[in-house]
Amino acid sequence: MKYQLSLFAAVILIWCSGAMGQWVDISNVDVKQDPTELAGPRTVIEYDLNDKDVSPDMPAYVFVRYSIDFGATWKLLPMRYLKGNGYDLVEKPGHKKIIWWGTGQTGFADLAQVEFRVRGIKMARVAGGEFIMKSIPGADRDETKEQKPVTSLPDFYLAKCETTISMYVDYLNEVGDEGAGWNQRMTHSSRCGIEKHNDNTYSVKPDRGNYPIGYVSWYDAAGFLQWCGLTLPTEAQWEKALHGGNYLDGDKTKKKLNPNPQRRFPWGNESPDADGVHRCNYDGADDGFEYTAPVGSFGKFNSPYGICDLVGNMAEWTLDWYTTSFHVGLDGFRMVRGGSWMAVPAACDAITGATQLPLKESSIMGFRGIRNSSTPRLCSEHKLTPPNPPAN
Repeated sequence: MKYQLSLFAAVILIWCSGAMGQWVDISNVDVKQDPTELAGPRTVIEYDLNDKDVSPDMPAYVFVRYSIDFGATWKLLPMRYLKGNGYDLVEKPGHKKIIWWGTGQTGFADLAQVEFRVRGIKMARVAGGEFIMKSIPGADRDETKEQKPVTSLPDFYLAKCETTISMYVDYLNEVGDEGAGWNQRMTHSSRCGIEKHNDNTYSVKPDRGNYPIGYVSWYDAAGFLQWCGLTLPTEAQWEKALHGGNYLDGDKTKKKLNPNPQRRFPWGNESPDADGVHRCNYDGADDGFEYTAPVGSFGKFNSPYGICDLVGNMAEWTLDWYTTSFHVGLDGFRMVRGGSWMAVPAACDAITGATQLPLKESSIMGFRGIRNSSTPRLCSEHKLTPPNPPAN
């Protein structure tokens, strides 16, 4: 009976995003708790996903975070506990339902003490199969020559857009009071645009929400993605998202042959400034933007999978190390791909890569997340703690 009472007594503060940045439009979130015949309750989370463009090839990655201490701390709802038609990768708009089994093991007895936040990120499906990788992992600097180009990958889902400032601010407002993820450079109005307030809350400066986040270290990027249950892409995944596989629908069906599997840029082989057409945001203001551009500003020149801004705008952190025989034992550099708003057009290509220490916070480096379909969907709450920086 106590579970039936909690069904009617629950007063839950619901927050969901959709109007800001690049969160998918989610509304009408409702949460209730049901009794079951299996010695415990289940929590049912319902919502409406309003993005009409969601599809199997461009699904929404939906994740839920919750607090049982009035918003003081937040946790990612582990996806291994979930069922229903509205969790993780959602391929159709409409009314959705997430069923959280094992609620009785969470440490709260009644929904009246719980707050939920439901968010979604638009993803692009990159179909599994063979592709032509033009770059060598580690920038071909491994003298042992042990690393070889990857030739085939399983399905994965890459965020359609770079992580935006407004998305990152939502993250900071949950974890930023711990002192992680923010630095003073982020206040720069034309290169970033985040205000930090005396109460350790954060806000987006006017008209900056849809711009990509910058001044993030590798640890900052990994922390944000861990917060929502994603990871950084490898170099191979990033490059396949740009080139496309030999078959754009994947090796299982092989119905859609890639017309240009060795393309230099997401749109083909034309330079970003060929014939006076600006295809991405590169060095200078001729493309219409002196610094960064709102994500998706060059949507006519997306990758074969519809992914925006893979070159130019922000160079993007990847998961891979810059592993060389002469860097053994050092704090490893990480690979950065895609060029940026400061790169010359020729450097905004599929192959050019840069290396950077993971502690580096630069105005030209951002990131996007990936959801791997071939790995268990386990969500850790462990913090990523960078090493102490060297003394000056």
